Amino acid sequence: MPVVRERTAPRVHHPAGAPPGRRPRPSRNLWPYALIAPAIGGMLYLLVYPLARAVLISLQDFRLRQLISGDAEFVGLRNYRTLLSDPRFWEVVGRTFVFMAVNVVLIMVISTLVALMTERLGRAGRTAVLCALVLAWAMPVVAATTVFQWLFHSEFGIVNWSLTSLGFGSFDRYPWFADGTAAFVILVVLIVWQSVPFAAITLYSALTTVPAELYESARLDGASGVRIFRSVTFPMLRPIFMLVFSLEVIWTFKAFVQIWVMTRGGPGDSTTILPVYAVQTALSSQRYDLGSAASMVTVVLMSGVLVLYFRQMFRQEDELR
Repeated sequence: MPVVRERTAPRVHHPAGAPPGRRPRPSRNLWPYALIAPAIGGMLYLLVYPLARAVLISLQDFRLRQLISGDAEFVGLRNYRTLLSDPRFWEVVGRTFVFMAVNVVLIMVISTLVALMTERLGRAGRTAVLCALVLAWAMPVVAATTVFQWLFHSEFGIVNWSLTSLGFGSFDRYPWFADGTAAFVILVVLIVWQSVPFAAITLYSALTTVPAELYESARLDGASGVRIFRSVTFPMLRPIFMLVFSLEVIWTFKAFVQIWVMTRGGPGDSTTILPVYAVQTALSSQRYDLGSAASMVTVVLMSGVLVLYFRQMFRQEDELR
């Protein structure tokens, strides 16, 4: 008869001092933390330190003499009181919100339409549109601003030449940047032109993740294109829309390079928004304390807008659930 040998279970050796029913925990590996430590340190130095330094300067009497000697006096909230009691500051705040609202609405609408159009194009047309968006997005800000300056130049600009050739003689040598409204509109067009590529590419990438079956079932139910977008596309892409919206609010709220290169806030104060106001205050009057206070108020207002928007979006999501 064959002999059947019974297999015995392997013995588990428990380390000394460990309970017999529990497995020993593996030791924590610190190598991943060491790898990300330089990036975190660089971020803290480049982001947190300038912010903390700006907050400190906004609480001091910091002018040109203090910039050289370094003996700034702590004055508390005096700079903020001076800033908030200035009527010009509140005019700039109102203009900043108008500038931000106009830009963000145009960017979101145009980029959504471009993304929807790109999704419906063929392969060749889609490739051409995406290449054009990437090239426009890759153009440096200063270079694009300089091109727009030449386009609207009073004597050599192609815009005046085109309008004059079409029979609008009043635009012959028309000084666009001497008119506050015209300069404001040109800046809006420039910033929208620079911002639409990123938003359109991001939204198009999100559109490709929506299942085609949802569109087909909606069309079978007789839904129109607007109804499909409102009931299918937008709910599916709500997080991406929130992300793009918040980024555009930040970018338009802190727009400085385009305005400073093109108009420096003029003519008058027609294109002066909070970042430009802060630089003007710091450089022209040598009031670095007031400039830092204006920058901190800009950060607070921008954060407040984003918090209100996210609260509204999360409240709508809770109601839909």
